[in-house]
Amino acid sequence: MTEKTLPLLRTIEWKNNKVVMIDQTKLPVELVRVEYSDYLDVANAIKTLIIRGAPAIGVAGAFGLALASLQSKSSTKEQLISDLEIAKKILFETRPTAVNLAWGLEQIMMVAKKGNTVSEIQNLIINTAKQMAEDDIKINMTMGKYGSELFSNNDTIMTHCNAGSLATVAYGTALGVIRATKESGKNIKVIATETRPVQQGSRLTAFELKHDGFDVSLIPDTAVGYSMANKLVNKVVVGADRVLRTGHVYNKIGTYQVALMAKQHGIPFYVAAPLSTFDMKSSPQEVIIEQRKGTEVTQIGDRKTAPDGINVINPAFDMTPPELISGIITEAGVAKPPFEESIKKLFEAKK
Repeated sequence: MTEKTLPLLRTIEWKNNKVVMIDQTKLPVELVRVEYSDYLDVANAIKTLIIRGAPAIGVAGAFGLALASLQSKSSTKEQLISDLEIAKKILFETRPTAVNLAWGLEQIMMVAKKGNTVSEIQNLIINTAKQMAEDDIKINMTMGKYGSELFSNNDTIMTHCNAGSLATVAYGTALGVIRATKESGKNIKVIATETRPVQQGSRLTAFELKHDGFDVSLIPDTAVGYSMANKLVNKVVVGADRVLRTGHVYNKIGTYQVALMAKQHGIPFYVAAPLSTFDMKSSPQEVIIEQRKGTEVTQIGDRKTAPDGINVINPAFDMTPPELISGIITEAGVAKPPFEESIKKLFEAKK
């Protein structure tokens, strides 16, 4: 079976007690899959963006703990849980802002503590992690259906960063909404921002939308205002790495600017995120924004694009305040302002 006949890009899966994932650093030049049998390699893959996107790294963390359970030399439940706690800490520290990672790790630890023997715990963890991967696809498809109702025939939809199949197990959050809109029979076009400095928009979003036969145009990040002012865009939808109970959204750096410009031009700005991306406890002051290495900004590949020794500020994420957001699309429905009230209702409905 060739890659082109696959219905969806599958970002990560569990095969023969190994974790198999697409190496996203090689895209769009090559579609390469890597295999890991050591949880430290999974941790490194998350850290170095071989796998990225909040839902995908939530599942990667779960699979990482599944590998850690198989690697453990422990003969008792207590020893195994101790080894898993060490692995959990290493995996969590790879990307502190994306709440799905912490969520995925916590889910696995809860399940692990229910088992009695080492082999029972290992089986519980592996089966739970595999189920989380399947659930991610179903959740995204449900979210896509809710989101598709917000979009009209002949809309041109802007998206920032990559919230597609490559950011999830398959299907996608923001791109899942775009997929579902097209699947509902509506004619749509997409504008993808390049998303500097790591180019997730040009390398990943443009790649997978083109791969899946969408009408997609790529723009530099600096052309967002131009596109909106010239009425090239009707709606915006982005993913999220963390959503607070107040409706504050943390997403790839540059999202805040896109939301501000959308507000200025009267364009609806939507966020698509599963309930596992919601952080119902933290306040905006408590959220740690990951700072990434300066070379992401000062060079492209091996080519230098800035003078040696220059200071670099390179935050991975920014915060979009709730007053700029038209709605937050989840698998339980769409939260609308005032968000604190509507988000709470979605969680109550989910129970």
